[in-house]
Amino acid sequence: MPTAQLTSGNPLFIVCHGPASMLAARIHGESPFKGFDITCFLNEEEGAGLRSRAPWLLETDIQERVGVNFSRGPAWKPYMVEDRNLVTGQNPASAALLCNRMLEILK
Repeated sequence: MPTAQLTSGNPLFIVCHGPASMLAARIHGESPFKGFDITCFLNEEEGAGLRSRAPWLLETDIQERVGVNFSRGPAWKPYMVEDRNLVTGQNPASAALLCNRMLEILK
């Protein structure tokens, strides 16, 4: 569970659509991720064809419902945001960035 990982002080790495787990995490009715700097899969990256059929868009919902400080890089390019023990990657191309950072932290 992301909440337990976050409060443990251990690093938490989440990439692409993984930050959707933040939408449900609550402690006493408030997101433990509120105020964190994060990134996730962009509305733009959902693609014009699929975006019209999506019931929700992660970039929009995570900002509105969680209260994070959202940051983005260019669409489809590797991009990572690190805030405290939370490290997020924007899209699948960001996985190598997160992996390298994880290896640095675990050394």
